[in-house]
Amino acid sequence: MTVRRIVANIGTQDAAAAKRFYQDALGLDVLMDQGWIVTCGTDERMQVQISFMAQGGSGTPVPDLSIEVDDVDATLGAMKAAGFAIEYGPADEPWGVRRFYVRDPFGRLVNILSHR
Repeated sequence: MTVRRIVANIGTQDAAAAKRFYQDALGLDVLMDQGWIVTCGTDERMQVQISFMAQGGSGTPVPDLSIEVDDVDATLGAMKAAGFAIEYGPADEPWGVRRFYVRDPFGRLVNILSHR
């Protein structure tokens, strides 16, 4: 058996809010929209990964999602321009990432990061 992907599922009745955060501000593509389910992602090959955390690092809470981007500062600008409040950072962490925390429209704490 081989795990091919792990998908985070977030319950909501507001797909437009999801698109505003994940498509408009983060730049993900809508890969599927069946009305009751909207899946955002990229056509790039994603690695299978799941993390188990006692804390979020640097005294932060454990984020619900971690999303790696190619340019954390550009993403930070897009989040601010879209009106999303930044809850932590941006910070250059001692383990080699630059990151910030933001809440998505559903209250999920999202860790946006780039490896340095």
